[in-house]
Amino acid sequence: MAWYIYVAYFFVGTFFVNAIPHTVQGVCGNKFQTPFARPHGVGESSAIVNVIWGLSNFVIGVALLRVVPAPSPLPCSLWIAALAGAFALALFSANHFGKVRSGAPRP
Repeated sequence: MAWYIYVAYFFVGTFFVNAIPHTVQGVCGNKFQTPFARPHGVGESSAIVNVIWGLSNFVIGVALLRVVPAPSPLPCSLWIAALAGAFALALFSANHFGKVRSGAPRP
């Protein structure tokens, strides 16, 4: 299998993991950090921006699954690539947002 398929599945995992906190915070009506806030990744965006950003990440992940050719059923190596992407972004986000949001709890 070509190397770019593994890279694509790595990013599928990252997009799916990134969709979760933005969509959940937005649906709950909370502000949360997005790349569109000032300063980037630290400032908070509105709940609506977070819903749009979260669902956009989900759509991009699904689009990658549709565009990149992969055998059916998926081999374990592609599952591992997607999980590695999910794990990498989850650890990065936990570290980054743990520092950013370490102040008083937000509603």
